[in-house]
Amino acid sequence: MSKSNQALLESRQEAIPRGVGSMHGVFAESAKNAEIWDVEGKRYLDLASGIAVTNTGHNHPEITRAVEEQIHAFSHVCFQVTPYEKYVELAQRLNERAPGTSKKKTIFLTTGAEAVENAVKIARAHTDRPNIISFSGGFHGRTMMGMALTGKVAPYKTGFGPMPGGVYHVPFPTDMLGISESSALEAIERIFKADAAPETVAAIIIEPVQGEGGFYIASSAFMQSLRDICDKHDILLIADEIQTGFARTGKMFAIEHANVEPDLMTVAKAMAGGYPISGVIGKAEIMDAPIPGGLGGTYGGSALGCAAGLAVLDIIDEEKLCERADEIGSRLRGQLEAFRQSDQGIGEVRGLGAMIAIEMVDPKNPDQPDAERTKTIVASARDKGLIILSCGVRGNVIRFLPALTIGFDHLGEAIAILKTVLEETTD
Repeated sequence: MSKSNQALLESRQEAIPRGVGSMHGVFAESAKNAEIWDVEGKRYLDLASGIAVTNTGHNHPEITRAVEEQIHAFSHVCFQVTPYEKYVELAQRLNERAPGTSKKKTIFLTTGAEAVENAVKIARAHTDRPNIISFSGGFHGRTMMGMALTGKVAPYKTGFGPMPGGVYHVPFPTDMLGISESSALEAIERIFKADAAPETVAAIIIEPVQGEGGFYIASSAFMQSLRDICDKHDILLIADEIQTGFARTGKMFAIEHANVEPDLMTVAKAMAGGYPISGVIGKAEIMDAPIPGGLGGTYGGSALGCAAGLAVLDIIDEEKLCERADEIGSRLRGQLEAFRQSDQGIGEVRGLGAMIAIEMVDPKNPDQPDAERTKTIVASARDKGLIILSCGVRGNVIRFLPALTIGFDHLGEAIAILKTVLEETTD
């Protein structure tokens, strides 16, 4: 017989270190598409998707079928020992789907942070330069280089220093926080003059839409300006598409909105519908810079992940998930904008495709974040059967990441719960 959430929570606290956080104290037992059931049998509508992982919904039958077929063949042989066809096929298909006209190559790894680490390795090998520029509020993982690149101290860097050197941060342009695009670009020029000459900078890494940072969107003009700076100084542009990729924003990759071709692109999360795999996709001559043996990993590009990844690409095309992301986002944003008209605590509604957020502020002083109400909304929604997430450098952003396969009846049910929660938490 299944245990209660409380009993499992007590066991968790005894067995697992406090550094591994969980936003919700309910334990999943099963899931299907956009629904989760906990160990007590309670049903939840899932607008978190495992942090943008299950874009194709929980347990999509085509992904399950593909993985089951691969399990019967083999689960692991290690690509660096005896390679296998699905790794090559998935790389070929992603090379074809990557933005831009340059010839591409792809390497597979296991986690998003590992993809970021390898993108930095590849950039340094290609340019023979040490330094990397990233952005405040950006999140690039919890490994040492990932932490260094991440533009937020607590909780990601607290107690873990010193960070690796050669990393410089500039402000991410954010109207809500009073940071203009021109000031962000000027900050890069200041780094060139005061900290790291451009000929020592290997790459600039950016999330086209910040994830943990609060779903702030880099405009097409800003992305083009970065491309111009990189081209001028022979610096590589790395697009971190780990949270934004695979149809989430209404495009296969978010950087396509800007019509900019990155030199390297990190991918993970939704690429295999819930199975662990990540990758770096990049221009072929850049990807070939490291010497043989310089890249890889025992589980990198697992056979199960590759099988699932191929199924995900089929589903995105067959079920037109890019178009559906736009439709989901349009419906959700429309409702959230309506809520904002009567709730002065919602300072802004923003997003691309089905990557949507609301920023909670003090109604009497909209310049001040309301992190406490944000926490209350997330907890109250859970209690009413809706899983949502908070984020943001000020802890006051609520993000919505529904499965791109969610039924519109379930989306409407989720919005109705949110409406009730917002009304109950309004002063």
